[in-house]
Amino acid sequence: MTLVLNPQTQTTMKAALFYQPGDVRYEEVPMPKPATGEIVVKVETALTCGTDLKAFRRGHPVLLKNFPAPFGHECSGIVTAIGKGFSHLSVGDRVVAANSAPCQTCFFCKKAQYNLCEHLDLLNGAYADYIKIPAQIAQHNTLIIPEHVPFEAAAFTEPLSVSLRGIEACHINPGDTVAVIGLGAIGQFMIKLAKLRGAHVVGLGRNPLKRKMAESFACADAVLNLNQFSDPQQIVEEFTPGGYGFDVVIEAVGLPTTWEKAIQMVRRGGLVNLFGGCESGSTVALETRRIHYDEITLVSPFHHTPSYFRKALTLITEGQLDPTQLISLELPLHCVTEALELVSEGKAVKVALKPDNN
Repeated sequence: MTLVLNPQTQTTMKAALFYQPGDVRYEEVPMPKPATGEIVVKVETALTCGTDLKAFRRGHPVLLKNFPAPFGHECSGIVTAIGKGFSHLSVGDRVVAANSAPCQTCFFCKKAQYNLCEHLDLLNGAYADYIKIPAQIAQHNTLIIPEHVPFEAAAFTEPLSVSLRGIEACHINPGDTVAVIGLGAIGQFMIKLAKLRGAHVVGLGRNPLKRKMAESFACADAVLNLNQFSDPQQIVEEFTPGGYGFDVVIEAVGLPTTWEKAIQMVRRGGLVNLFGGCESGSTVALETRRIHYDEITLVSPFHHTPSYFRKALTLITEGQLDPTQLISLELPLHCVTEALELVSEGKAVKVALKPDNN
């Protein structure tokens, strides 16, 4: 049996579908119906994402396999239908769903490395009027949004959860000097979270809008224009105590060249977080003497886990940060291509997309 909010005869909805790189079309598609264990959510807010932007430009071998493909994965909304055998939520609940959930039973899950799950159930289709949440995600990684939290804020739960896991891998102590390369939404969160841990943080980027946001939202102690500070050694000499280098350097861009620069900027005995994922097949050149004899720690945290997803929503719920400040503008869903292009051109950090029927 399927429970439905406001039963109606609606059989179709509008959704953005990915056909090929650069080709996303806003079309009429069948209304999703929940199978056993699944739920359907009416999308209230969907957000553009760096991963979606990369996929828009060049496709994605994991997220986008069968074409045309549902697109987008950061969203929040209201439960409108519940499939048989599901009892964790009710029709009418305000919810946010993660873009994945682990199986809990594979080799990696048994080692509590849930982000590496061999059967990670991935979610796509947030750029739509309604989205069907697979059973695995509905059961393990869909949370109720408190009434006082706006849908726009809750939609940030997934990117914040990834950032939380990434910042914990840095083992930052009060007074540490931290550099964050890349000032997109993830870089902004990294700066903000490092500041909450008592660090002195320098943000590095090129885009003027993002540099300004690193000051106003993330509260960086210094923000450098990489068009003016391109030499890692100059940055180290001018912005670290004694010119020794940063205690922690976080790469939040995903380019081999910035991976290499991050390693050049860290002090002896420091830590480099290679957080930005590079394109498949990319390689970097690392000097072995630098890594070994300077005892550099390299970490590369990927994705999130259910516990971090919950921690992220708690941070938002408690008002420890207001992620909606990262939203540059709001557009109707049919403008999804325009939204992605604005982010690509550096004219927006995040765009909030609202289904046209809202």
